[in-house]
Amino acid sequence: MTVQLYDSQTQSLRDFVPLVEGRVGLYVCGPTVQSSPHIGHLRSALNYDQLRRWLEYSGYTVTLVRNVTDIDDKVLVNATDAEPWWALAYRVELEFSRGYAALDILPPTYEPRATANIPDMIALIERLISRGHAYPASDGSGDVYFDTRSWRSYGSLTRQRLDDMEAAADSELRAKHDARDFALWKGTKEGEPDTASWSSPWGPGRPGWHIECSAMSTRYLGPRFDIHGGGLDLRFPHHENELAQSTAAGDDFANYWVHNGLVSVAGQKMSKSLGNSIYAADLLAAARPIVIRYFLGAAHYRSTLEFHDGALAEAEAALDRIEVFLTRSARRLKSTRFESAEIVVVPDEFREAMDDDLNVPQALAVLHDRVRAGNAALDAEQLENAATSRGEVLAMTTVLGINPLAPQWQSTSSVAVRDALHNLIRRLLTQRQEARAARDFAAADRIRAELADAGILIEDGPNGSHWRIDGE
Repeated sequence: MTVQLYDSQTQSLRDFVPLVEGRVGLYVCGPTVQSSPHIGHLRSALNYDQLRRWLEYSGYTVTLVRNVTDIDDKVLVNATDAEPWWALAYRVELEFSRGYAALDILPPTYEPRATANIPDMIALIERLISRGHAYPASDGSGDVYFDTRSWRSYGSLTRQRLDDMEAAADSELRAKHDARDFALWKGTKEGEPDTASWSSPWGPGRPGWHIECSAMSTRYLGPRFDIHGGGLDLRFPHHENELAQSTAAGDDFANYWVHNGLVSVAGQKMSKSLGNSIYAADLLAAARPIVIRYFLGAAHYRSTLEFHDGALAEAEAALDRIEVFLTRSARRLKSTRFESAEIVVVPDEFREAMDDDLNVPQALAVLHDRVRAGNAALDAEQLENAATSRGEVLAMTTVLGINPLAPQWQSTSSVAVRDALHNLIRRLLTQRQEARAARDFAAADRIRAELADAGILIEDGPNGSHWRIDGE
């Protein structure tokens, strides 16, 4: 099958055909670093990490650009005398980076900051003015606006009529030709710090939010590139405005528009006004990072992700089933001719699910089916079948970034605890084996019962006795 993606602009499932064979240019709207990251930020970044990993597995070389908006109205509002806007932006950017790294979200190929690309933004605004699609404000404020009525295609991304749209809330209305016109450049206002101002043909100021992504995406990917991604909440006005200003300036811009769904908490949309935001630091403190990655990536990327009490426990249980099978199969296949039987390709059903608009829920169903089949094969001593299932599970979990045996998930503390537990239980198993050899079956049974009371089950097999935690 060909990879298919749902294109938000055409509102249809489309075969993915790259502009350059074998290569993909993917731009994802990154964070505005005004405050700490929350679960929605992590979910969005993870969704595009899944897309990137699948495209790379499918043989493409992916250039992923994820920007950082480090100058913006909200950044300035949240700054203080003790922490200037640039210090706030950098501190919060590091928080985002730590959150991404904790979930093993691969770093982007390029991660441009808005403040480092302002000359490109000014050049783009000049092109729009020269083409008759932008104008400097007549009130001497230094603002520059995009003329929405000059561009007939405005509204094509979200399929809206201009007259039905809400007014742009990014600046005062008095200097605009139309309430829907949006700011490309914002002249410096009284009370704003000099450090947040750059020279321009229209006077000192800073870029508007929308122009930043248009300039950075085309600088790093060219005037036409494959995929533009971001959260569903960015479709309007941000992505609509990006598309309008870029195409009005003469750039073909994105070939596919992909949007991930939002997060709800106990049935309510997550928002600061409701006070139900779940911050990344709190989420990462609640469970192992691999569990959080599993949870955030288990729903279809276009669906609303529901966070509720027990959501992480469900993810932990699902991941434990995978981990126990991989550990159990490795132990049973050791020293057999199937020990090194590795399958580096995913099953056809998994590929079909992932090719179908990144249908991760269906792909996970295939994964857990192989886990069940592998455990059944082990129970029946069908080692060749067990080895096949193990190889497929390793391939699928690696593609999804949830292989529990991968080094990045083996924290020092968890390994130390596991090793200590292993040593204690092995000592008891040795004592049990000695008791059985001496035909002291009462002592052997007592050791087995004590371990069972502690939640440790013993499996006796041709290669000796092994243990596992009850429920795994």
